[in-house]
Formats: sequence, C-alpha cells, structure tokens
Amino acid sequence: MVVCICNAIKEKDVRAAARSGADSPCTAYAALGRRARCGQCVPFARQIIAEERAIA
Repeated sequence: MVVCICNAIKEKDVRAAARSGADSPCTAYAALGRRARCGQCVPFARQIIAEERAIA
C-alpha cells in the first residue's frame, strides 16, 4: 500500500525505516532520502511507526 503519494513511499518502506530506528514520520522519510510534502500521509505513517515500535 502507498503511504505517501507525493514521494511514492510504500508501507513496507516506512515499516523498514521504523525497524531501523526511525521514531517519527520525519525521521522515517529522511532515512528514505525524502521529506513530507503535503503532510496528508503523516498520520498514517505515524500509525505504522507506532505499530512497529509496539512489536519491538
């Protein structure tokens, strides 16, 4: 599933970034070499990161 249309970031990419230590959408996107643009994806990315942190 696509999380960020502006940057073509997929859910699996955000999950991988979270598993690698990203604790916010900004740090996850930075780990992927991108940054949030319009911001509509931030709540969904935040949810994905929270799920990954709960599992770890």
